[in-house]
Amino acid sequence: MTKFFEPAARLGLIPPYLFKEIDDKKAEVKAKGVDIIDLGVGDPDLPTPRFIVEKMMAAVQDPGTHRYPAYSGMKGFREAVARWYKKRFGVELDPEAEVLTLIGSKEGIAHLPLGINNPEDINLMTSPGYPVYQMGTLFAGGHSHFVPLLRENAFLPDLHDIDPLTARDARAFFFNYPNNPTAAVADKNFFAKVVDFCREYQIIAVHDAAYTELAYDGYQPPSFLEVPGAREVGIEFHSLSKTYNMTGWRLGMAVGNKDVLAALGKIKSNIDSGAFDAVQLAGIAALDSDQSCVKENCAILQERRDLLVGGLKKLGYDVEFPKATFYVWLAVPKGMTSMGFTTHLLEKAGIVTIPGMGLGAPGEGYVRLALTVPKERMAEALARLEKIG
Repeated sequence: MTKFFEPAARLGLIPPYLFKEIDDKKAEVKAKGVDIIDLGVGDPDLPTPRFIVEKMMAAVQDPGTHRYPAYSGMKGFREAVARWYKKRFGVELDPEAEVLTLIGSKEGIAHLPLGINNPEDINLMTSPGYPVYQMGTLFAGGHSHFVPLLRENAFLPDLHDIDPLTARDARAFFFNYPNNPTAAVADKNFFAKVVDFCREYQIIAVHDAAYTELAYDGYQPPSFLEVPGAREVGIEFHSLSKTYNMTGWRLGMAVGNKDVLAALGKIKSNIDSGAFDAVQLAGIAALDSDQSCVKENCAILQERRDLLVGGLKKLGYDVEFPKATFYVWLAVPKGMTSMGFTTHLLEKAGIVTIPGMGLGAPGEGYVRLALTVPKERMAEALARLEKIG
């Protein structure tokens, strides 16, 4: 008998889900009654600021928000994004042509290749990195060329090491600073090199800037668009998810080159119906606020960072204090793999981490920890690490 259903062939191209093994092991350990401390989840545990929630509550009760939203986003939200970019980065944006509202930046990143890639196109992307760069490229029929992020280069891609023949054939370059998972940061000099590289090879620069607002010790990460020529060669994705603890709300934006945004917008108008207006109104309140909630958020995360990284250093681990993001990139002990160390921590200490190799081959030798649990839980995690040695 012929099998009734076979999934699309493209689904067979998706790499094996490494984290299923972690999920299974986590369930196994939890079933034994072990108290799990999950340092793997990149999802803020802090609540969305109250004034944003209240704005949403009021907006939901307005019948005017219950209808289809504008495909490119509410005009007021796009204008708020432009005001925020001007105030935060000194970048002038045309809200009509250079700002596009997204249902979270993940959605926009995943859909972008459908608007810029033809089948068999090559996209460059940093590795280890956010898996959506690769998945969006794959679903558009393209190929991924991974540019390694190595410790000796401060986890910045070596643009000179990219084969000129590959660069010549590349359509886009996905990169992300402050970086997930390495927590590395980039300055304007590096961004200027990206502009020159992309201009030389006619590549679309795609910068994922989701973590610019999670920074410590007075550091303020720059926007790619602050560099002259950036908007001529590319766009930047941003999100309200991490900045305002709004991961479940699904609201983000893409800004920059109007032609690239128009291509993405055309894809979106044929796939989705835009972000809920009530969520956008709450987003306006967030962007137009005095940003004190962001400072308070960062103060809490910095306290956690200092506790966790300081404790890891005392225990002899090879780790640095991140200047931004809520991630810690921890080198595994000598003689262990990232997956082996992840399993060891879970089985012996009930601590969940993310193996670096699961985010790209150059991530081997590291695990990612997230600052998304209260400091009391971090102190407990450190106590368990000291106990197991």
